Amino acid sequence: MRAAAILGLGSSERDLKPFQKSSNATWLIGLPAPSEHVDAILLFGGDGTMHRHLAQLVQLQRPVLTVPRGSGNDFARSLGLRGEKNSLAAWQKFASSDGDVRAIDLGIITEAGQMPAQRNHYFCCVGGVGLDGEVSRRANLLPRWLRGHGGYALTLPPALLRFAPFPMRVLAQDPNQPDAFVTRSSGPTIVTTFANTPLYGGGMKIAPAAKLDDGLLDICTVKAIDKFKLFCLFPTIYFGRHTGLEAVDYFQTPRLRIETDYPFDVYADGEYVCQTPIEVSVQRAALPVVIP
Repeated sequence: MRAAAILGLGSSERDLKPFQKSSNATWLIGLPAPSEHVDAILLFGGDGTMHRHLAQLVQLQRPVLTVPRGSGNDFARSLGLRGEKNSLAAWQKFASSDGDVRAIDLGIITEAGQMPAQRNHYFCCVGGVGLDGEVSRRANLLPRWLRGHGGYALTLPPALLRFAPFPMRVLAQDPNQPDAFVTRSSGPTIVTTFANTPLYGGGMKIAPAAKLDDGLLDICTVKAIDKFKLFCLFPTIYFGRHTGLEAVDYFQTPRLRIETDYPFDVYADGEYVCQTPIEVSVQRAALPVVIP
């Protein structure tokens, strides 16, 4: 067996040694080229590292095992990999031909503005427009160790104080006409997130009903409300109890369109992607992953 290891920020070949000892695989360090044969790819890092390599991983179509070593590891958690020991156990089973490989969906963000050519961006966890982007931007400026210990929650209060609701139009795929959209919400909005996994922001259960292989995006829109009420709302997200609140619109759709009066930043997996307007869709069974 031949395996490749992608070492994200803060990881080194020393972190790879337990995995090397657990199999007779030969190893390639770095992302393999399409012409290079590998049987599996180990990715040491968090959601951002996964996000940056998704396009190439989809092209390679080799089983990917995530080893959670990032400041945010929501993708690994959603796969049941809560630590490096879980990943090592999953690798040992895979190397002995007794492991599980699952094909999961990925989200695709398409820039829908007036451009010579539309551009597509994969994401694995959750994307958003609005307050989520401002919090992610601020969190990315923190030291890495602080981002990994509640960075999203720490940057929320200052972002909230400066953030103002803005006009947003959220459109979902028409169930009767797959090529058409129907307006789901329109007006002053604080944030709209679109999720492929239940978790983001270091464990916040923004989309409690989300599944990695159902072909659907879970959409959560928070309309304009008093800032104090909004601040009180956020703790409920850690337990997924926000979806029934009056200010929250939560639904599922295979395709989404978001429009704003002026270009607004779009973030996904904690990384800047592009600006609105955008369309978001799902690519079914896009990536094979090794699971516990």
